[in-house]
Amino acid sequence: MKRCSRGWRTLLECVVVILVGGLAIRGINRWLGDEEPRVERIIYMIGDGMGVAHISVAQIAQDYKPLAMERAEYVGLCKTYSANNRITDSAAAGTALATGYKTNNGMIGVTPDSLPHPSIREKAERAGMATGVVVTYPVTNATPAAFVAHVDNRHKEDEIATYYLSNELDVFMGGGSKRFDQRADSLNFFDTLRERGYTIAYSISDIENVSEGKVALLPTEDSMPSMLSGRGDFLPEATAKALEILSNNAKADRTGFFLMVEGSQIDGKAHGHDLEGMIAEIRDFDAAVEVAFDYADEHPGTLVVVTADHETGGLTIVNGNRRFDLHDHQVDYAWTTGGHTGGMVPIFAYGTGSEHFSGVFENTDLPKIMCRLLGLEE
Repeated sequence: MKRCSRGWRTLLECVVVILVGGLAIRGINRWLGDEEPRVERIIYMIGDGMGVAHISVAQIAQDYKPLAMERAEYVGLCKTYSANNRITDSAAAGTALATGYKTNNGMIGVTPDSLPHPSIREKAERAGMATGVVVTYPVTNATPAAFVAHVDNRHKEDEIATYYLSNELDVFMGGGSKRFDQRADSLNFFDTLRERGYTIAYSISDIENVSEGKVALLPTEDSMPSMLSGRGDFLPEATAKALEILSNNAKADRTGFFLMVEGSQIDGKAHGHDLEGMIAEIRDFDAAVEVAFDYADEHPGTLVVVTADHETGGLTIVNGNRRFDLHDHQVDYAWTTGGHTGGMVPIFAYGTGSEHFSGVFENTDLPKIMCRLLGLEE
């Protein structure tokens, strides 16, 4: 065989040195523990009805002072159509975001043939992880239900509530206590939950000193008040408390956790074309996002994914100068519908594994990627 020229031999020797050196460095990093940590915890945040224009209006309202979600390391877009309609509802969109399967509008946790599929939260629970949901609508509403229940109609909220007994969530927080203690069948689910070791709470202050175990926090019979009606800091405070409890539960006897947080009432304000109310709900959701991002900073191995189930209202910004004032019309905006639209919605990803969420995705892709990152079955 013809011998290599001196130049080619030198080049080959350099390549070998680089390859061997790279392997050695990786080995040293692994030995020192300097490799990127694997994803052990996921905080999945859903702004119900939150489109790009909603976020833009919230930015303008504070003269472009950055929102917390703008800290995202990677940004993407998500398609939202359901199995039977270009315009999804929250049930079908929640099911896609939770299970990785498209379904018909109105269906929860099942495919169009009514076949149930486990959500990523249920898979995490079965793998021994701590899990929870935090919302400001009733916990039996469409989005949280998609992570807990399997029914053919989102309006079967009494039936959806039974899944909070058959599952083993560590924490669930939101409105809707009447589905647990004012039921048509006269059953009191709170009694059953207490027997199973849950602390039942009706305000954040009730669990101020609770840092582990199981907690059901349901301050209101139905939906919680809006921000402009005095809800206060419930969502960011509940998110912080849920993270504290899930962290301690995971340390005690499990590995990692999964938490879903919904900014529920962005959607309702957009349905009603209430711009001020919508901005207040976006800011509240963003405060919860800041809690999650800060947690990820302090706990390597945490992934935060922020997205929406769909856009509501067809909001658009059509005119305006540099200042923003809702009352003297310095910015003109328009709503094109009282319902949902078929546009893509944003994805903001932060923390370990966030690089996997840059691009254009089907909504069903998101839980599948998260399952892979957590080492769960897809």
